[in-house]
Amino acid sequence: MQFHKYQGTGNDFVMIDDREEKFPAQNYDLVKRLCDRRFGIGADGLILLRNKDGYDFEMVYYNADGRPGSMCGNGGRCTVAFARFLGVIQNKTHFLAADGDHEATVENGLVSLKMNEVTSIECGTDFYYLNTGSPHYVTFGQNVAEENVYEKGRTIRYNERFKQEGTNVNFAEERPDKSLYIRTYERGVEDETYSCGTGVTATAIAASLRGVQSPVTIETPGGKLEVSFKKQSEHFTDIYLTGPAEQVFKGEVEI
Repeated sequence: MQFHKYQGTGNDFVMIDDREEKFPAQNYDLVKRLCDRRFGIGADGLILLRNKDGYDFEMVYYNADGRPGSMCGNGGRCTVAFARFLGVIQNKTHFLAADGDHEATVENGLVSLKMNEVTSIECGTDFYYLNTGSPHYVTFGQNVAEENVYEKGRTIRYNERFKQEGTNVNFAEERPDKSLYIRTYERGVEDETYSCGTGVTATAIAASLRGVQSPVTIETPGGKLEVSFKKQSEHFTDIYLTGPAEQVFKGEVEI
């Protein structure tokens, strides 16, 4: 099987052109093995690009643990770049993902992905909880670069509330210029990732409730992203996640 490897701010994916639907999509053990960084190709997730009536393509996403995943923002941006590489699209697209329709554009090497609207945000004493295609727990603090993201993120992800369905956990720091620095523990990967697109989106929206204005510049361990949106009370529309998406290499693997 031929594959391509893509990364978006360090969030990396095995990309497969599955328009002929030859990939054994129910073989979750195979997906897990291909994502394994020691015994496989190595990635935070695996994505199938498939044909879909009424759309340019469908994005089918799997977490690194082999299980079908919810929406992945950086994965979506990488899939758009992959579709453009394959000649499926040019600079604009309308595609289907796990959480419904998405639009995206490619310009000057950056992919701008329209995310779904956010209409509900839970505001706790020291956290925000919302869904941006995937569920996200967001907490703000200082010295996030020194935070033990794996240990603290795992504790929240597996607490009584979240242990069944899981949640992604974002640790954010607001800088003096109103930009953000974010580190994320991702369910399905069950570790910290270099970047998380839906997490960056969720954190930018949570930060807007703290006075941060759109567009928001976000730095992750893997690079910089931008999130823009329109806000009316706690209803957020026209949400766009923008950043680079690059092909790293291609190869063949026996399945």
